[in-house]
Amino acid sequence: MPGGVLGCIERMGNRLPEPATMFASLGVLTLLASSVVARAGLSVPHPVTGVPVVAVDLLSGEGLRTILTGAVANFTGFAPLGTVLLVMLGIGIAERTGLLAAALTASVRGVPRRLVTPAVVFAGINSSVATDAGYVVLTPLAAALFAALGRHPLAGVAAVFAGVSGGFSASLALGALDPMLAGITQEAARLLEPTYTVPVTANYWFMAASVPLLTIVGWVVSDLVVEPRLGRWEPPPGSAEPLELAALPAGSGRGLATAGLCFVVFAAAVAALVVPQTAPLRDPTSGGLRPFFDALVPLMALGFAATGAAYGIATGTLRSDRDAARMMSEAMAAMASYIVLACFAGQFVAWFRQSGLGLLLAIAGAALLRDLGLSGTSVLLGVALVVMLLNLVMASASAKWAAIAPVLVPMAMALGWSPEVTQAVYRLGDSTTNTVTPLNPYFPLVIVAVRRWVPGVGLGSLLAAMLPYALAFAVAWTALLLLWVAAGLPVGPGIPLHWPA
Repeated sequence: MPGGVLGCIERMGNRLPEPATMFASLGVLTLLASSVVARAGLSVPHPVTGVPVVAVDLLSGEGLRTILTGAVANFTGFAPLGTVLLVMLGIGIAERTGLLAAALTASVRGVPRRLVTPAVVFAGINSSVATDAGYVVLTPLAAALFAALGRHPLAGVAAVFAGVSGGFSASLALGALDPMLAGITQEAARLLEPTYTVPVTANYWFMAASVPLLTIVGWVVSDLVVEPRLGRWEPPPGSAEPLELAALPAGSGRGLATAGLCFVVFAAAVAALVVPQTAPLRDPTSGGLRPFFDALVPLMALGFAATGAAYGIATGTLRSDRDAARMMSEAMAAMASYIVLACFAGQFVAWFRQSGLGLLLAIAGAALLRDLGLSGTSVLLGVALVVMLLNLVMASASAKWAAIAPVLVPMAMALGWSPEVTQAVYRLGDSTTNTVTPLNPYFPLVIVAVRRWVPGVGLGSLLAAMLPYALAFAVAWTALLLLWVAAGLPVGPGIPLHWPA
């Protein structure tokens, strides 16, 4: 195992118990901490209502009743669980008919091997348009792709996870996160200026410009730091069989053509549900695309299943509905370890939210930043650093911003920064540490994706692989922000850097 700081982190992390045990332990610590903080009477005033925010004692009679009666809902309501399992039903057909192997083979042939890494990082960054779908779809595909190329699967997972998670807010297109954050920022700004309006495109220029920067940084970190540390990968007994990219299987050309035609038809059907102003997947009141974003997961599952079935019928790998049911069952069987992880992770995440500790820390951290008396660009640097740290204990981008925006946005406005600039800084800080916080609800999925190819890989190996991305993204993205502000560039169309404009 490599030495140095990352080697030390890897060794210490791999000595931790199984991820399921770790999440159970974190849950117990949350229960104890909630009781201690609540009994100590610690509180902070809510930035909007002024009502004291206190921790909830989960070891009290009412708290125990809450966690016991909510255990099933905590498991089934764990945010990624339904998303992952539903998409995997479709992927199971696409994978087991041979579509994914043939598609990867054909796509890799058209991309120089030295550009595979940046292509993976780039795809991960822009997947935020589809909210969390990138975690579910791209993570296992990146592992399979790297294994097929004879490269370490963990390197593929790390590269795509860095893009999907570390570059979550950056994108060449607007996504579901933009209107969500803009609405929260607008309400916070109206505490000082009651008629202030924050458009959905508030950060578009800055976030689009961040994509090439993060792609290059992710590429450099992957090829010069992460993958060399991992060394040569040899498929151990019990791991998944690498896909063969040397040649397309017989009949796959006809299968790919059929699957491609099916995809075109499917895409046209989706367009018919989205493009017209009165389409079913548009908001009937505003005409917005939020229903479409909410429907992406079942649409993706249907897309994988339909194209996989078309390929299988054309090549003879899918002969009946029994074959399709068997393929989906096998896909679910492969997710058994993830379901176990999700059970314990769901309890921990729910308990931490119910305890109020995350909200208390978020408001206290924002208030501390306000009280430091910073000015100029040091305000922006302080906001970025505080958000990076808070992200380790409160992963939800929208929930965290809803808690701290009423403090940070008016504070920055009073110091001359526009609300949109503060929102851009928040998005930067919120994204960079996503890759190293176990509170990221998709962290268990990443571990499972790696273990399919490298059985028994520990949490320490994943953290050691992701820490260089977190540090590099934080430094590079912050530097871009400072250069952007120094050049006086708008963060979005018609958006001023300063308030009042």
